[in-house]
Amino acid sequence: MPVMSIAERWFCQSPPWRWVAGRLVLGWALQGVPLRGAVLELGGGSGAMAEETIRRHPDCELTVTDLDRVMVAAAERRFANEPRVTVRHADATALPFTEGSFDVVVSHLMLHHVIQWRQALEEVSRVLRPGGRFVGYDLVATPLTKGLHWADRSPHQLIFRHQLRPALSQTGLQAAEVRTAVGRQAMRFTATKPY
Repeated sequence: MPVMSIAERWFCQSPPWRWVAGRLVLGWALQGVPLRGAVLELGGGSGAMAEETIRRHPDCELTVTDLDRVMVAAAERRFANEPRVTVRHADATALPFTEGSFDVVVSHLMLHHVIQWRQALEEVSRVLRPGGRFVGYDLVATPLTKGLHWADRSPHQLIFRHQLRPALSQTGLQAAEVRTAVGRQAMRFTATKPY
């Protein structure tokens, strides 16, 4: 499974991204879904979104995962003194958690980096508790997003908007909603695991 390009590592650890992620993107991405209980963030990078998540949502215990060991080390440093955050090295297609471990799973701009993204959705469904929510956002496969990833040579499998809703349903998640945004270059999504 691929890890981030050098450009993506720099971007994810940059002060401008931390500010934008925390002040603008998080609320937009969560779409009003409350974060409480056990929350899993897939592909959390250096922890920019997680830092704001834990600040805004005091009723959650957050587990942040990433495949890139450089990002995991950065997140571990960031949360060294935060008892409500656990950082784990993990592959989104083979999560090291038991079935029904989490109340909410969040994914912020990372699914397109998982070549086998459908398998990652299966894992999301597996680790969610009944009634749990999957929420987040990602890029849509467009000429612009393809060009950006070709230019930085990062491994990716961009997802067409029409692919995501049926893929979520095939995992057993229900009430899947997918909405495009940002000039149709991004999509926000939510889905629920039935009781």
